[in-house]
Amino acid sequence: MARKDLLDIASLHREEIEFLLDQSTSFKKLFTRSVKKIPALEGKSVLMLFYEASTRTHSSFEVAAKRLSAEVTNFDVAHSSITKGESVRETIETLQAMRTDYIVVRHSHPGLPGMIARQTTASVINAGDGAHEHPTQALLDAFTIKEKFPDPRGKKVLIIGDILHSRVARSTSTLLQKLGVEVAYLGPGSLVPKYVPESIHRFTDYEAAMAWAPDVVYLLRVQMERQDVQFFPSVREYHRVYGITNDRLAEISDKGLYIMHPGPVNRGVELCDAVMDYERSLITNQVENGISVRMAVLDWLTPGGEFPRQEAYAAPQRASSPVVTP
Repeated sequence: MARKDLLDIASLHREEIEFLLDQSTSFKKLFTRSVKKIPALEGKSVLMLFYEASTRTHSSFEVAAKRLSAEVTNFDVAHSSITKGESVRETIETLQAMRTDYIVVRHSHPGLPGMIARQTTASVINAGDGAHEHPTQALLDAFTIKEKFPDPRGKKVLIIGDILHSRVARSTSTLLQKLGVEVAYLGPGSLVPKYVPESIHRFTDYEAAMAWAPDVVYLLRVQMERQDVQFFPSVREYHRVYGITNDRLAEISDKGLYIMHPGPVNRGVELCDAVMDYERSLITNQVENGISVRMAVLDWLTPGGEFPRQEAYAAPQRASSPVVTP
């Protein structure tokens, strides 16, 4: 099914997900060639519209677009008329007049990529909207897991950390369940949403979560910038109760579990330094796979067509009275 935009994971069909993951495998094979570019998007233009800071997502989208031979323009928000009070709608109208083909957008406001998609004929890709969605991160996470488990049905992924503020947890858990993977959340009561789908296991105790026997341990970054109140006593206490310490890494190694993290990593918070050298750490794989997955997404979407448009669903509710004890 042809699509104009990629705004979320929930609206994707299983067949579309499988198609994108298969295409990502094909694009990754290009990385071993001396010439890594193909003319798939030659003559097309990709606009990078990032209202929030980003390293991995921004750079991998830019590399992906250039490897497909597209022209890439980085919209400098800090030096644009936005600083003079220009609205997002006015910005999009200006960009629409430039006839760009793709807009990759990241914004702190949930649902904003969907609003942009309704106002432009360009294909809009959600590169993260607040604590709402991050579809390409979910796709690269699934792709990374499928490289280790070609048939991931029945496998278990334990997601640990700041679930409440994490668009990664929301998108990745949705996609993994579509592929038949079992998902569980582990974190302090203040950082796990009050209402979690019944299909997702919920733990507050590390030992109980490990007794669930996961195949993959997925650490989330503690997003201090989205926390306007204290959600746990201290960073040291969080690491002791929910982080991967040296002792826990030894246990994970004995069990042969894989470790993932979307980055950037807060060392000494989510995990100890030794994790970066752990042979079953997939963190570097995730970064590499981000390029091939985003190549697949750019190649798949069709700008300007009369295709069904995705409506961004309601943004998640934030906790109003966090618990400060883990």
